[in-house]
Amino acid sequence: MISVTLCPMPSFDAAPQLHEAGAGSPPLTRTQRRAAANRQSVIDAAREIVATEGTDALTLEAVADRADVAIATIYNRVGNRASLLMAVAEQAMEESRTYMDAAYAAEGAAEERLLLVATTWVRFARERPHEFRILVEPADEPDAVARLAELTRTQNAKLADVIRAGMATGAVRPDLEPDQLATALYASLNGILALAWRPGELRYEVEVLDRLIAAFLAMAADGLRTR
Repeated sequence: MISVTLCPMPSFDAAPQLHEAGAGSPPLTRTQRRAAANRQSVIDAAREIVATEGTDALTLEAVADRADVAIATIYNRVGNRASLLMAVAEQAMEESRTYMDAAYAAEGAAEERLLLVATTWVRFARERPHEFRILVEPADEPDAVARLAELTRTQNAKLADVIRAGMATGAVRPDLEPDQLATALYASLNGILALAWRPGELRYEVEVLDRLIAAFLAMAADGLRTR
C-alpha cells in the first residue's frame, strides 16, 4: 500500500504576511499599509466565518466583530457581503494555485506525478483547511462560484493531461477517458478529506483519514495501470 505521511491541522491564529511593494515601486505609505492590513484582516475574518460556521453566518456585523473593525471599514476596504464572498474565494484560489502549480510542473513517470498531485492536494487541505473547505463547499454567490468552477476546470484539465501523458507511454490504460477520470479522482479525494469536518460520529480522525487516503491512492494507481 502506498504510504502517505500527512501533517497535522495547524492553527490559523496568525494572519498571512502582506506583500511588499514590487521592485521599482515607491514604498507604501503608513496610511496605505494600514489600509492593506485592515483589508486583509477583514478578508481573514470572513474566510474563517465561512469555513467554520458556513455562509449563512457571514454578516457584516459578524465580520466586523471578529476583525475588530467598524462596518464602514468593511465597505471601504472590501465592499458588501457579495464582495466579501468573492474576496474569500479569490484568496482560497490563490492559495491552492501556490500548491498545485508546483505539483503539476514536476517531471517523472505518470504514476509518480499523479501521486504527487494527490498528496499535494491533501497537504493543501491539511495546511489550509479554511481555504480547502471554501473550495469544496463554495458560497452560493454566482460570481464566486463561476470563478471556482473555472479553477476546477483548469486544475482537472492539468490532471487529465498527466493521465494522457501516461497513456502515451503505455503506463496508463488506454480505455479510460482522461477528463472524466480526472473529475472522478478529484471528487473522490475531496469526499474522503471532507470526512474531517463531519459532525459527531461521522467525523474521522487524522490517523483514520490517512489510512483511507492511502487505500484510495493504492486502489486508484492499480486501476490506472496497463494490464
